[in-house]
Amino acid sequence: MKKLMFLTLALLIGAGAVAQKFPNLAKTPPMGWNSWNKYHCDVSETLIMQMADAMVSSGMKDAGYEYIVIDDCWQVSRDENGEIVPDKERFPHGMKYVADYVHSKGLKFGIYSSAGTVTCQRRPGGFGHEYQDARTYARYGVDYLKYDWCGSTTQDARSSYTNMRNALFAAGRPIVFSICEWGQSKPWEWAGDVGHLWRTTGDISDNWNSMLGIFRQQRDLARYAGPGRWNDPDMLEVGNGGMTTEEYRTHFSLWCMLASPLMAGNDLANMSADTKAILMNKEMIAIDQDTLGRQATIYRDNGDYQIWVKGLANNEKAVCLLNTSDEKKSVLVDFALLASIRTGGFRGFGGPGGVPGTPGAPGAAGAPGMPGAAGAQGAASRPATQGAAAAGAASRPAGQAAGATPAGAGQQGPRTMPQALTVNDYRIRDIWAHTDLTLKETSIYVDMPPHSVKVYRFIRK
Repeated sequence: MKKLMFLTLALLIGAGAVAQKFPNLAKTPPMGWNSWNKYHCDVSETLIMQMADAMVSSGMKDAGYEYIVIDDCWQVSRDENGEIVPDKERFPHGMKYVADYVHSKGLKFGIYSSAGTVTCQRRPGGFGHEYQDARTYARYGVDYLKYDWCGSTTQDARSSYTNMRNALFAAGRPIVFSICEWGQSKPWEWAGDVGHLWRTTGDISDNWNSMLGIFRQQRDLARYAGPGRWNDPDMLEVGNGGMTTEEYRTHFSLWCMLASPLMAGNDLANMSADTKAILMNKEMIAIDQDTLGRQATIYRDNGDYQIWVKGLANNEKAVCLLNTSDEKKSVLVDFALLASIRTGGFRGFGGPGGVPGTPGAPGAAGAPGMPGAAGAQGAASRPATQGAAAAGAASRPAGQAAGATPAGAGQQGPRTMPQALTVNDYRIRDIWAHTDLTLKETSIYVDMPPHSVKVYRFIRK
């Protein structure tokens, strides 16, 4: 009996040794390029090698992009031994040849499959071949696996993805595991121990409404994200032609504020100056790649005008003003108040602003100081046609003493908060103008075109 118990314990310990994802990967959100958004099934070794060349020559690699990922349609069948078979017409030299070429450029190589019996384009999926495929990917030299959910029928998502995680670990090659389950089983609640990133929604399309709709669905997910475990709102559409330059700038900014993976999906070999300026804005990328790993949370919500705040390392912060309306807005920005926000928690803020949604706090319906409310700061001094809105204006319920904490403030945040700082402790950087602000007054009006953002970084002096 003792011998049986010992063997059982040994087996459990042995199983636990492989029941993990690779640690120390994706400590910041992965950056790279994926073939799907632009090329769909029209992939080949020539294309992938061209994109690797372009990632280097365009400056994308220097900006931080490192993964070249082939999406669906590289595979056509399985052989008599169950091995996955690449398309020999499109990839005549095989996948290891392509991976070696990508690696020779100082980049990393990614590939695609699905947890079901078939992929989304009806190519062979990984179900029943997880360990075999993991060993094959390791032989190829794969560094990143995007694992879709097509062909899964009655499978349990958590079990299916955990099985592939274990297979990758058993194969021995460190591979970033990208879970593409479309958010159907709330992977943010369980995937942190399974993969390094997980899709939170269905596929993005190259238009404003699709992009904005996906962004809105990230609102309550910040607490699940962090180093090695990222919410993934899908790949970037910047440069594919379906949005304006302003909208693409907003798209990229919002993904960076969310600490999202940045997977470009355009033709890297033929980028306009505007596309390059967006995808290679190193100051915006630095916000996405900040080592603290915080996802932005909403500080003020006035419908089509919002303020999002992302805590950064060194008690710094990024603030994004978002105008989702079809009209220009002129918003009053109180930089002194924004500087005082303490970003210690994922679901709440400390300092004078309180917690969004509590009475008198930013985002509370009808709160004093909100645009359109009686006594809104600065509203009376601006023409109605300009859509004036108070941004970051201090607010408190009637009868509350100045400096008092609004009811409920801090109740959802952590037990300790960063040191409270003032506007004098920071220099304030306009991320898209690439200039430092010179403030004669701490509150100024900022004009915002339709579908636009203004992003400011508060940098410790």
